[in-house]
Amino acid sequence: MARKKKTLPVLENIEITDIAAEGKALAKIDGMAVFVPYVVPGDVVDIQLRRKKHSFAEGEAILFHKKSDVRSEPFCPHYGVCGGCKWQILPYEEQLRWKQKQVVDHLTRIGKVELPECRPILGSRKTQAYRNKLEFGCSNKKWLTLEQVKSGEVFSQMNALGFHISGAFDKILDIESCRLMDDVNNRIRNSLRAYAIEQHLGFYDLRQNKGLLRGIMIRTSNSKVSPELESDATELMLLVQFCITTDAEREQAMGVMQYLHTTFPEITSLLYVNNTKCNDTISDLEVHTFAGTDHIFECMENLRFKVGPKSFYQTNTEQAYELYRVVRDFAGLTGSELVYDLYTGTGTIANFVAGNARKVIGIEYVPEAIDDARINARLNQQEEKMLFFAGDMKDILTDSFINEHGHPDVIITDPPRAGMHTDVVRVILNAAPRRVVYVSCNPATQARDLQLLDQLYRVEAVQPVDMFPHTHHVENVVLLTLR
Repeated sequence: MARKKKTLPVLENIEITDIAAEGKALAKIDGMAVFVPYVVPGDVVDIQLRRKKHSFAEGEAILFHKKSDVRSEPFCPHYGVCGGCKWQILPYEEQLRWKQKQVVDHLTRIGKVELPECRPILGSRKTQAYRNKLEFGCSNKKWLTLEQVKSGEVFSQMNALGFHISGAFDKILDIESCRLMDDVNNRIRNSLRAYAIEQHLGFYDLRQNKGLLRGIMIRTSNSKVSPELESDATELMLLVQFCITTDAEREQAMGVMQYLHTTFPEITSLLYVNNTKCNDTISDLEVHTFAGTDHIFECMENLRFKVGPKSFYQTNTEQAYELYRVVRDFAGLTGSELVYDLYTGTGTIANFVAGNARKVIGIEYVPEAIDDARINARLNQQEEKMLFFAGDMKDILTDSFINEHGHPDVIITDPPRAGMHTDVVRVILNAAPRRVVYVSCNPATQARDLQLLDQLYRVEAVQPVDMFPHTHHVENVVLLTLR
């Protein structure tokens, strides 16, 4: 006989006092931290506990006694269900304040290194429609909201095109309006869904790995990004992911592509893949061009970057420009320096600083990204002063590599969320460049690495940059100089 699940208590009249990790807010009760989503400091609520450990608990607000004076109305009709943009209920100025505090807290508590005063965070000019890329999934198992379930309504069809629901891997929340990108995402997504339902096309069933429509990816490009000029979207990429297993489905898929080509002539790169695997990744799949080109271009100052369906490119183009300007400024280049760009990706930062350097060497784990980096170097006529290498950072960046290719004057490092491997930190310490510019999407792991570098370097400057309004994510750039 199964053990009956213990019912956890309701905590009444609790004031939310702080912002915590993963976009949740925090209350302290008898020394215990209680994490609660979709509330802000100053709210007074009743909290239904959902999970309780010795030193912390998780719960949800079930009744508001008082709403904070510092609170915004969410602008998205899917807020609280979609799971994204959790900070819509915080005014943007408050979001920036908490993000800056998060950076300082991590560097102080975890890094425990001497810090200069943190520069004011660089906020995003756009707080809506700031993304250049969105991905949507398809499912024949639409996620129903609590209100829909309680209504008792019988749904004639359960197909959905939208975002995956956290904790329900096989279900999709049907999205009508997403404000993260230009409205073109809504027009394309909603039109495709209506067409597919009208034509009785199959929506993907993850458990059975079948169903024609599996998902879409939309990318837009900006023709120009600079402080003086507005950004105009000039190119549009749409990739449709199918699961084609029969000749009839192939014919239906081509019908979908023709419908999109006819309905949206503004699409300059119309692509598709056939994915019959049990995961959604397309990195190992052949991409077919139905119409237009197989890429779009992003422009930044006098540079152009070729962006394909598998390319990595920062999803907030305008803030990426601000981030790269900080990196270039911190690097302090005069034209005579050898620069190592670690975790170079498609070489965007490498290209951005190359004009001010003698030579740039980029290293990246993903071979396809290095192929793009070399293309971008040629595209910007900088290939003669740039070298790129593909492989695991800790295996490539060794003392012998540096002896062969030269000791760097400046190292720029932009690692993944996990931070740098200790072997990479050791090689940086051995190479002892006069400057290290550390770009991070996770100030906690950045703080850990700064502690390791502290034996040889001091933190000269700290500059947070907000790339993702209405989320808890924050980028941070640190300048380190030799002691």
